[in-house]
Amino acid sequence: MKKTYARLADGREIIYFDESDDARRRLLDSRDLVSTAPASEIRFDPLRREWVAMAAHRQGRTHLPPADDCPLCPSDADRRSEIPSDSYDVVTFENRFPSLAFDPGAGEGVTDELSSRQPGAGRCEVLCFSSEHDASFVDLSPSRVRTVVEAWSDRTQALSGMPHVEQVFCFENRGQEIGVTLHHPHGQIYAYPFITPRTQRELDSAHRHRERTRRNLFADVLAAEQRDEVRVVRRTEHWTAFVPAAARWPLEVHLYPNRHVPDLPALTDAERDDFCHVYLDVLGRMDAVFGQRVPYVSAWHQAPVRFQRDLSYLHLELFSIRRAAGKLKYLAGSEAAMGVFVNDVLPETTAHRLREAV
Repeated sequence: MKKTYARLADGREIIYFDESDDARRRLLDSRDLVSTAPASEIRFDPLRREWVAMAAHRQGRTHLPPADDCPLCPSDADRRSEIPSDSYDVVTFENRFPSLAFDPGAGEGVTDELSSRQPGAGRCEVLCFSSEHDASFVDLSPSRVRTVVEAWSDRTQALSGMPHVEQVFCFENRGQEIGVTLHHPHGQIYAYPFITPRTQRELDSAHRHRERTRRNLFADVLAAEQRDEVRVVRRTEHWTAFVPAAARWPLEVHLYPNRHVPDLPALTDAERDDFCHVYLDVLGRMDAVFGQRVPYVSAWHQAPVRFQRDLSYLHLELFSIRRAAGKLKYLAGSEAAMGVFVNDVLPETTAHRLREAV
């Protein structure tokens, strides 16, 4: 794989990940862009003990543009996009409208028991999986998925070394129903200046489990699913895909490496190769359940940069809000207000449907 670094017209970094060492990319961004330093802020909620990002500059971000004005398509002679080159395999660049933005001169913030505020000192990147506007991740070849895995791993390692970054999160949202504002096949990478609430809660559970059993909680969950088998969708030498016993979403699959590793950079070549086939298979099965492309969120859960890494266990959580053909699951009163999910579909039923889907 060949990596090529460049800068966009306003100073943001862009990196091409090419499958051929002979690839040549146009690096000059000829657009007339004003260099800006978006100022995000994080505020601490003392009731939930969670950080919330404030990013007012995102109100003006691009929203569902027509295909001929897509900012993620390659540039051509008539139109310049966020990607200066006229072609690419996989490319990542700093988001023009980031939820978090590193600004070393933003100061120290205000620390107070009830109203702590800090600069949103993180980083947000856009990761484009293909130059084909109408493609989806499930349409990618295993070799292209392998390039994406390399990009995820590379950016995880690089962003983990940045000041203030505590956790790196690679994810993809697909489908307008899920909130996607650009149809081009892409994901995002967030480098948070804190450990996310979901991760912290899981680590607390893993710590208590370790104190009681001297074992890893995630590994024990995986082993239990493998023994039970009823919710396993696909199992290979290196990966197991299963519907969790307490699934919150009507379509939900977790993918675990069979070996305990903390993050993407820790995967071996064999594990990365195997993941490509397993993941494409699971994505295809999810679409086949209802005979249509389902909206989904695909989220990598990785160890924090420097905290309780031994308790963590790399895994991917994939879920859809589609509960039936033509029907979506909305987060209503119980879920949105109280955090108590109600699933209309038994996980065992979902796993059976996915195994039978072709």
